[in-house]
Order: sequence, then C-alpha cells, then structure tokens
Amino acid sequence: MRAARLIKMVLLLQARASMTASELAAELEVSERTITRDAQALSEAGVPVYADRGRAGGYRLIGGYRTRLTGLARSEAEALFLSGVPGALREMGLEDAASAARLKVSAALLPSLSDASQNASQRFHLDAPGWFKETPAPELLPAVADAVWDDRRVVARYRRQDTEVERELEPYGLVLKAGVWYLCARVPDTGSFRVYRIDRFTAVSSAVCDDGRFVRDEKFDLPGFWEERAAQFARAILRDEAVLRLSPDGARQLPYVTDRTAAREALDGAEPDERGRVTVTLPVESPAVAYTQLLALGPDVEVLEPPELRERLAATASRMAELYR
Repeated sequence: MRAARLIKMVLLLQARASMTASELAAELEVSERTITRDAQALSEAGVPVYADRGRAGGYRLIGGYRTRLTGLARSEAEALFLSGVPGALREMGLEDAASAARLKVSAALLPSLSDASQNASQRFHLDAPGWFKETPAPELLPAVADAVWDDRRVVARYRRQDTEVERELEPYGLVLKAGVWYLCARVPDTGSFRVYRIDRFTAVSSAVCDDGRFVRDEKFDLPGFWEERAAQFARAILRDEAVLRLSPDGARQLPYVTDRTAAREALDGAEPDERGRVTVTLPVESPAVAYTQLLALGPDVEVLEPPELRERLAATASRMAELYR
C-alpha cells in the first residue's frame, strides 16, 4: 500500500510544479507527517524530491525528473484515454495512435502485469450505436476531430433544411450519441456555443485568421454543456400532450417507450383508481409519434385525448382484432 502511495506522490509532483504538504496529504488521504516521511523515503531511493521551506514552501521534483511512462507522444496519450471506445477511435482516425500508446505502456509494465491489456479488452467493450441501426461514420469526421484536438478554427458548410449555410466555428468537443456524431462549437461572431450534426457538414476547411487557432475557454465543461443541451432539446420537441389511462403494467412500461424524463414526471404523484389504473397527461412530440410509441403498450394504455390519436389507435385495434379473429 505504501509503494502505491509513493508512486502516486511522484506522479502528482510530476504533473504539478509544486505542492504543499497539506495538498499532498489531502490528495493521498494521509497526515502531513506521513508526507514528510514519504518524501524522505523517495529521496533515499534516488527520486530527487526537494522540500522548499517556509510558509509558501512545498515539495517539487528537481532536475527535470520524469518517469519512464512519459515516452508517449501527445496524440498517443490523448488516444489512450479513449482506448475503451475502439469504434470511435477508428472513425476519428486515431486507431494507430492508440495502438502505439498501448504498446508503449505495455513495454513499461512489470512482467507480472504484461497481460493487463489483454485481460481488459476481453472483459470490456463499448458498442455505442443502438441495435438495428446503420450509422456510417461521417466522411468529414477526421478533419473535424483534427481541428478539435488542435484548437483550430474552421469554416464549415452544412445543410440546414433546404439550404446550405457557411459559418466560422471554434470546435470545442465531439460527442457520440447513439451512433451519431455531434460537434459542440463556439461561434466567434456571437460567442455562443451551439451543437451541429457532423453528418450534415458538406465541407470543412481551416479558417484564415492569424495562425488559425483560437484560445480555448478552460472553464468550458463538455459533459455539462451536452447534458444541458440534450435536456433542452428533449423538452423542446415535446410540443403536444396526450391524456392516458394506464394499467399498472402500462405505467411500469411507459418510461421505456416514450421520453423517460417526461414519463416519470407525468407518473409522479398519479393516484390509481379502484382498478389500479392511473390517468396522466404526457408531453409528446406529436400525435403521429405518440401513436407509434403507445402501440407498444397494447391494451395497457387507453388514450383519452386528443380525439384524433384515440380514433387512430381504436381503428388499429379493430383491424388487428379482425386480422386475428
């Protein structure tokens, strides 16, 4: 356990210019006295840990000391953190970089750990797209990915309804959602962040401005931004409502056939009648979309409103009854 803590201490000091004893103690979850002893042990083992005295002092590595794992190139190190998503790496053109990074890490491991990479790949694999969907990678994805990694402005042409629009963008991050690639980018003219489907891009080229690069806002949080925009999108498309009477089974299944958040909010607090049924008002995208979704519940849902949706489901039920008579 102490050996693992000493290694982590070296890596922390390697990643930061200097750390105080209290900062190291908080990171490693030990006392400051233990940090002092660990620093002395590292120094005796040949690791050049230097202690700066005084209130503003701390610990640092001297002499440019680096561990052997730092032989990774930047692209290899970045790709290594994505090595659990091989399909995404391949689509972004990073498969070779990830392979080289894995080989370098494997070469640095102890012989007893040489099978770690194989063990991990045999036990975990991420297949992002949904079932029964053909989602070919967008042709321009590698070019967009290069711009994201390099903080390079691009001029992108993309389809918007029946027209093509050209816009200069600062590409901040890529998101793979259900097999579809999205670009989260800032528009320099407005400073606002927007989301674009990459398969709608028809052309991407480097912007002609200074050296073509932009200064990234380090406070930008890609996961947080995507979560917020995804929730806004889900709410925005639910423009209509349907009043439903659900059996207990129908209530349990509703979140799996419609928007999950909308279904759970509609069911929250609904009181069952004497037969255990609940009546809820569910936000839906449109009567046509609701028709397709609610068919999956069969006799466990009764549509009360709107009338056109009720009539369409009733007609379908009559046709099915006649078919199976």
